[in-house]
Amino acid sequence: MTDPLAEIVTLLQPEARFSKIVGAAGPWRVRRTEAGRPFYCAVLEGACRLAADGQEPIALQVGDFALIPAAYGFAMSSLAPMASNVANSTPISLGDNEFRLGLPDGPPDVVLLVGYCHFASPDAALLVSLLPQLVHVRGESRLATLVKLVGEESRGLRPAREVVLARLLEVLLIEALRSTARTTASPGLLCGLADGRLAPAIRHMHADPARPWTVALLAQAAALSRSAFFERFRHVVGVSPMEYLLSWRMALAKRQLRNGEGGIAEIAERVGYSSASTFSVAFSRHVGLPPAHYARKYQGKRESTSSEEAFPAA
Repeated sequence: MTDPLAEIVTLLQPEARFSKIVGAAGPWRVRRTEAGRPFYCAVLEGACRLAADGQEPIALQVGDFALIPAAYGFAMSSLAPMASNVANSTPISLGDNEFRLGLPDGPPDVVLLVGYCHFASPDAALLVSLLPQLVHVRGESRLATLVKLVGEESRGLRPAREVVLARLLEVLLIEALRSTARTTASPGLLCGLADGRLAPAIRHMHADPARPWTVALLAQAAALSRSAFFERFRHVVGVSPMEYLLSWRMALAKRQLRNGEGGIAEIAERVGYSSASTFSVAFSRHVGLPPAHYARKYQGKRESTSSEEAFPAA
């Protein structure tokens, strides 16, 4: 059976690029403004508060994991609020990638593993739009075990620590996305897969993207009326059924064009278009480049990379 989440994760190509241990005591607050980088936080000890722009603040407890697939602005703070006129806390470096917030002395009230990951796919922005704006996982024993392993590896000085930590974090990210289907999340693909009525329709779209799907056909798969299916899909997934289908078809088409998996007419047929011209119009509108130009752009990148690998710099 087609696994939509596995397909999304495979296309995203998550990588753990950076992480640090942060301990904090007393009242503290930090605010970050980002350009859409994926941010994550694992609570190793204690508790704190996370407030992502556009989302209700949440209290994070030990063992919790939070992921913002595209962070633009967020704040983290102690549970005890700081006065609004007090400046944000300045992290103090303790060396070896560890930092301290709030009171500089004494045992910390909370210990966090925070960092940024990277989605290597050129389609990351499109695919991230299919994910919840905030992933918060609690009470998952497998995830708690991974958080504990990551914490131990971060604090240790064992050989190949960075390699092991990167792999553990990648598994942690994937497990968090998978676990979210069973927890509370903002609208997105994961919520759709957790919905017993919507999941069959989503799997049908992934299993056979070339089929001329309509809202009526997908509603039949969900055993709902057309109007009930449309409203439920838009509420739970965050986009209409046809918008979701278009996004998925374009992600598949872009991957096939980048990899040179056939001509434009062949790729058009695979992703549900009756002609190359119809596909070209839809692709150009969605991506901003005609399919042929998009393919040449990435073909040039592949050839450049191959030349560099064949003739490395001295």
